[in-house]
Amino acid sequence: MGAHRWRTAAAASAALLAATALAGQAGADTRGAPAAAAPAAQDRPAPDGWELVHAEGFERLRPVGDTGWRPDRDGPGSPYDVDGYDNDGEYFRTIGGADFDRQLATTDLYRRSFAFGEDGWLTAELAARDTDGDGLADESPSLTRDRLPGAGPVAHLESPHHGAVVVRATEELPAEYRVEVTLRTIDFGGQRGGSWDYDGLVNGYRPTGCSTNFPWAASGDFSRPECEWFDVTRDANGFYYLGIMDYARPAPHNNVFIHTHRKVVMDGYNRYRYTGSGLRYCDTATGQYRPYEWGSGNGVNMLFMTDDRRYGNQPGTEYVMESECGTAVGGGIVSQADLMPELMPEQSYRFAIERRAGSYVLEVTGTFRHVGERTLRYERAFDEDGLPIYHYNQNAEEYDGAHDATWTYPSPNGTYTHEGVWPAGSAYPDNFLIGQPHMNFYEGDARIDDIRLYVPAGS
Repeated sequence: MGAHRWRTAAAASAALLAATALAGQAGADTRGAPAAAAPAAQDRPAPDGWELVHAEGFERLRPVGDTGWRPDRDGPGSPYDVDGYDNDGEYFRTIGGADFDRQLATTDLYRRSFAFGEDGWLTAELAARDTDGDGLADESPSLTRDRLPGAGPVAHLESPHHGAVVVRATEELPAEYRVEVTLRTIDFGGQRGGSWDYDGLVNGYRPTGCSTNFPWAASGDFSRPECEWFDVTRDANGFYYLGIMDYARPAPHNNVFIHTHRKVVMDGYNRYRYTGSGLRYCDTATGQYRPYEWGSGNGVNMLFMTDDRRYGNQPGTEYVMESECGTAVGGGIVSQADLMPELMPEQSYRFAIERRAGSYVLEVTGTFRHVGERTLRYERAFDEDGLPIYHYNQNAEEYDGAHDATWTYPSPNGTYTHEGVWPAGSAYPDNFLIGQPHMNFYEGDARIDDIRLYVPAGS
């Protein structure tokens, strides 16, 4: 695909305005076009037991309520202010001390949001960083409409390392639902033609020499210059194919925040030239685990989060991973499938998550490396075998406080204490997230299509 070309904030706004004008000439109304699926899926029947509520096929993309780029540090009064893991949160202020405050002060944070689709049922959330103080985001992520030969109209998500872009539902999801999205192209690292370095990129990143996790490390020395922080290009790239978060307004944040707010997720975590035991594949044809080198680094990780801590010294919930190889709790991350980007867009992948009858289901359909075409589908009850799905309860009546805890994170600068991790009386709405949510990790672009929301038939 060649090196990514990121837009300045002004150029991205101009492009979106031009696209909006063209949509208006085509007769789009101010609330967005009526829902329409991509041509290839337009007549696809609803899955058994489900009734279609919304579908977005990107025949048109007319933003509604576009905020434009505006500064936002997630502080009190911000719609993005959630908890201590925010971009300006007490977790970082505690473990990073005065050095974190000094580093954060050198970076201005910008956000942009707009609704689209039938009755504005979908929302795009974008975030970027400005490190030179000129008042514009240095590199702006974008969500625009594109058209692929043989696949029709799609949404094109582009994300630089210093920015992020996601699609969510505008409103919280209902008590029971099925949400789907089709992936048409993906370029967030992994191998191409057997090589991690392709098209002038290193695992999907431009080799700038200064792509780091600055300024939101989970631990360590916060005093270093930005370019001396952890080099993400030599670690991992990735993408969230579809996930369910535990708060109402999913949006880009630092990666520590994202890792503390997931209920279930299907994502890519593409480790550069990795040969260790921390990642593995399940060969669904044989039911045997395979080493990471068996795949191409384009794995799909289908994860149910549980209430244990995955890491001893930093935030992040533990994983429960179902597959034909069995149930794995913790340990090496299991990829249940390996995508084949070289077949796209002629071949595509459909991801789906269901919440119904006291359980979550993760599902993906497509043609996968080594195992061919199939549907992989895994289900877990809200609280099964002593491994509850983290923050599964949408209301207080669904949960009695049995898994509450206090988590502490000591550091040379002090100890951050997270009390009431999951208390009685708590409630956590479901909302989905598609895209690249990390403001200090991951870089690339993807095209998505046919986002659908179902509810139980007759409900």
